[in-house]
Amino acid sequence: MSTDLRNGRIVVVGASLAGLRAAEKLRDEGFTGSLTMVGEENQLPYDRPPLSKQVLLGRVRAEDTGLPRRREVDARWKLGTRATGVDPIGRRVVLADGEQLPYDRLLIATGTRARPWPNPEEGALDGVFTLRTSDDAARLAERFDAGPRRVLVIGAGFTGSEIASACRERGLEVTVAERGPAPLVGALGGALGALAARLQLAHGVDLRCGVTVRALNGRNGRLTGAELSDGSRIEADIAVVALGAMRNTEWLDSSGLAAGPRGVACDAGCRAFDMYGIVTDDIFVAGDVARFPHPLFEYQMLSLEHWGNAVEQAGVAAHNMVNPGPLRRPHLAVPAFWSSQFGLNIKSVGVPTFSDQVVIAQGSLEERRLVAVYGYRGRITAAVSVNRAKWLEHYQRLIETAAPFPPGPATVDRPASSTPVPSDVPDPKLLSHGPTVALTGHQPDRRLTLMRWSG
Repeated sequence: MSTDLRNGRIVVVGASLAGLRAAEKLRDEGFTGSLTMVGEENQLPYDRPPLSKQVLLGRVRAEDTGLPRRREVDARWKLGTRATGVDPIGRRVVLADGEQLPYDRLLIATGTRARPWPNPEEGALDGVFTLRTSDDAARLAERFDAGPRRVLVIGAGFTGSEIASACRERGLEVTVAERGPAPLVGALGGALGALAARLQLAHGVDLRCGVTVRALNGRNGRLTGAELSDGSRIEADIAVVALGAMRNTEWLDSSGLAAGPRGVACDAGCRAFDMYGIVTDDIFVAGDVARFPHPLFEYQMLSLEHWGNAVEQAGVAAHNMVNPGPLRRPHLAVPAFWSSQFGLNIKSVGVPTFSDQVVIAQGSLEERRLVAVYGYRGRITAAVSVNRAKWLEHYQRLIETAAPFPPGPATVDRPASSTPVPSDVPDPKLLSHGPTVALTGHQPDRRLTLMRWSG
């Protein structure tokens, strides 16, 4: 093993947004050793957010969503190759084609995959789709171009809601089936979930909440419709299964790492834990597959499926891979995400699900232009804007400084009523869609103020 952190062998498993940005950062930080990028898909890293938006609307081809390169990474690319295991003692990554890649440091950035329909036979019907990869988006956009009579979307999280929005913008009839009480409720709570429901109905979505899809029906191998738990039936040519994501950790089952369905556990410096809770010094994690503690959220372990988090965490992981202990830094970025659907731009900072109350701090639900601020045990933990994003930087500072909830006046444009109400975040088990933020872990009874990292 090389003792020079800027030399040696680094393997990145996951040719993804996080993997690419980490590789670029490694070179920026002066790493001159060998760099190998392993990716299960045949494509070079591409951008996923446009897949459920511009690609489904036919405005951008799926093959044109490749990520721009910030710099050359001088790497060996092993695409179309799946990693099947890690030997932490021998420091080797095992590939499906039998090759074993030696490493001095390893970055795990394998991300997530779409949760499939639970009945494999029904899921194999022609017309049943998931949406996660570039190929998924290309096939689904082609079927939308053909003009199906009706599309059934199963799950009303962000992906499902964006698919439904694309359908209506194309003029396609769409039914959305959601186990929970409203769309987006698992990510944003009851108040904004109710707004999302009204919005979908106003745009002509056949929204069915509080129901599940019991079976997908087919004839001669093609989808014909679905049976719902309330006894009703839907005729549909296409069903898009939007039941959330599964973290790609199965290949680590025999690795001795703390990896499971919730992700790969790591410390704030992105170093992976082993199964006994001991931090490793040569295996790092970044992106959707990572599960890490955050001091702003009482050291809950967070798993985030957010574009910005993948970029920020990849940069921290890469920096720490090539710098000694005293120069390493923590991943303390405030989570942020955005969504565009039904003519609205929704942006968020913080973790809305880490809350017990919410207040409309600016605007109103009626005008569909607002900022909702979330609090937990008397301090601000998140803010969500609807067509009012310019104020989010202000609320991000309040989150970072553990400002008291409810917030003080930020503008003269105050709502008629600013009384906090319960945030009404349901148990994820009650939802069809999976949460984009999962919280689980320790909650010490203390408050911290996060200082901005200036190094």
